[in-house]
Amino acid sequence: MNISEKGFEAIKDLLYKMADDQLIIGHRNSEWTGLGPVLEEDIAFSSMAQDKLGHSQALYDVLSQMGEGDPDTIAFMRNAEQFHCCHLVEYPIGEYEFSLMRHFFFDNAELLRFEMLADSSFEPLSFIAKKIKGEIKYHSMHADIWISQLGSASEESKIRMQNALNETFPLALGVFEKGIFEDVLKSEGIFEGEDVLKERWMSAVSQIIEKAGLKLPEVNSITPSLGGRRGKHTEYLQPLLDEMTEVFRIDPSAEW
Repeated sequence: MNISEKGFEAIKDLLYKMADDQLIIGHRNSEWTGLGPVLEEDIAFSSMAQDKLGHSQALYDVLSQMGEGDPDTIAFMRNAEQFHCCHLVEYPIGEYEFSLMRHFFFDNAELLRFEMLADSSFEPLSFIAKKIKGEIKYHSMHADIWISQLGSASEESKIRMQNALNETFPLALGVFEKGIFEDVLKSEGIFEGEDVLKERWMSAVSQIIEKAGLKLPEVNSITPSLGGRRGKHTEYLQPLLDEMTEVFRIDPSAEW
């Protein structure tokens, strides 16, 4: 299928929000290095962080091929209002249960997104999705196992996990914020759309949450945390970007 000029703009918008999500959550997850509650989780979060930074680079590479500039420049030379990431990925790591629940909600959404994009009419995106979805499947499996174990463990564990769920769920709904090109993405076969993704995600996470003895809030009673896809971010993003890009901004031409 031929992609229209408007379709290419829609693809760029989609790639930016996906790549920015992966970049920011990758850096947040890396903050658990040396701090994990057990050694295995220290290693797991570090490994997943590395994967996500690799995923973001792959997506920025496609944007670069579409005329958006060098991947490092795209990643490190924009201010917060130029990012398209959702609010969920921006928050500090907090306590372990917060990061775990964020990991659970985000990676289940990402797995489904990349599975859908494997059939995209835009071949470069379809190729990346087929390559990446296997790694994300292991990320979501890791989250699913820990949610099930901690949700059905001690009473204190269950309370902490339920509180983390209540805190992160409105943020997680912001993952599915629609962009201005939503109809173009669907009509040109690039992506089936955020509503389809959200419906599949709700079905997937509901089953796991229920088996863990936890409870999802009623979606209709929750106000999603929106704005990130359009450059309106939390107070946490710019300080993270300042820290993340400090070395690159000092000397963008430096090589290791």
